[in-house]
Amino acid sequence: MEQACYAVRAEGSRGRRFSASASDDRSPYQRDRDRVVHCSAFRKLQYKTQVFVTHEGDFYRTRLTHSLEVAQIARSIARRLRLDEDLTETLALAHDLGHPPFGHAGENGLHEALAGFGGFDHNAQSMRVVTLLEHRYAAFDGLNLTWESLEGLAKHNGPLLDPPEYIAAFDAQYPLDLARQPSAEAQVAALADDIAYNTHDLDDGLRAGLFGFADIAALPMVGEALAEAQALTPEANRVRHELSRRVINALVHDVIGESAARLLALAPLDAEAIRGALGPVIGFSGGMGAANTQIKAFLFERMYRHWRVNRMAYKAQMVTRAMGTLLLEKPFLLPEDWRVRAGEPQSPQAAGAVRDYVAGMTDRYALDEYARLTDPSAPA
Repeated sequence: MEQACYAVRAEGSRGRRFSASASDDRSPYQRDRDRVVHCSAFRKLQYKTQVFVTHEGDFYRTRLTHSLEVAQIARSIARRLRLDEDLTETLALAHDLGHPPFGHAGENGLHEALAGFGGFDHNAQSMRVVTLLEHRYAAFDGLNLTWESLEGLAKHNGPLLDPPEYIAAFDAQYPLDLARQPSAEAQVAALADDIAYNTHDLDDGLRAGLFGFADIAALPMVGEALAEAQALTPEANRVRHELSRRVINALVHDVIGESAARLLALAPLDAEAIRGALGPVIGFSGGMGAANTQIKAFLFERMYRHWRVNRMAYKAQMVTRAMGTLLLEKPFLLPEDWRVRAGEPQSPQAAGAVRDYVAGMTDRYALDEYARLTDPSAPA
């Protein structure tokens, strides 16, 4: 399918920070996607929390399965809107690379531990991963992604008027047009993230018994999808899956229809016109946006603040906060290579090392390391 005039064009890419030859017949964005998929930070997402800590059950989403689901939804939308599917998929797969162990609870704990040194921001950490922390190539640190991938990752949630410290410093060296709108491809990846976690958190919440079908029957759009699913089968497991596919379908088709209308009204001649627009061109319609807000509110109340989730979130936040605080005060407890990097206690250098060390852990490794640091009976 021919790309739309407003799609980001591979042949018009602004290139990479470090020059690289075109060694095969892949487009620049296909190479970006492949670099993300093969990096160690992507593999670690398999053992990082989405909502439920990974050892709580094999069926719940992890950061890896979530990222794959976001990529599938994003690519489907990009295809219908005739955008560059490979760039869209790259951004969807990479958007959570900077998440620490234990999801947002782990992020909150690490943010508290590093409050005196700028805290912690997972979007900035994703940029650190792809521009600095991956050590796979002889000629450079990071993955050396294209300008368009870095721009989309930095502006994952829209223009950045007050960027985190690392993104601001990187932008000073390699400008990413932070104050302008992201590409349509980046906007699609962000909406696909919204669609995936709302839909699949409903599914995981039902599977975990945090709420039941009767509790979601009054939710807009969800209730109608539930009624259709229950009319097909009495089996709860199949109802859940039929519900999920209907909710995803409704959200995706709404985004496609609304976005097509916005693009028609804007009539952009190229991708630069998307970046120069006054607002996003990819989004939900008013009615679906309101329904989506109600779904979020329900999940916040009945799932993210459920006592069972609260207990694990409290413990997870305690682990990352305690580790971050301890290692910042006593960096000599770090493994040798990290200790050398950390330097003096309570210094910006130590804070940077602790940030990267803890954020790079999986849930399981974080629990083991916490025990090694605090339990006298645990091996060093």
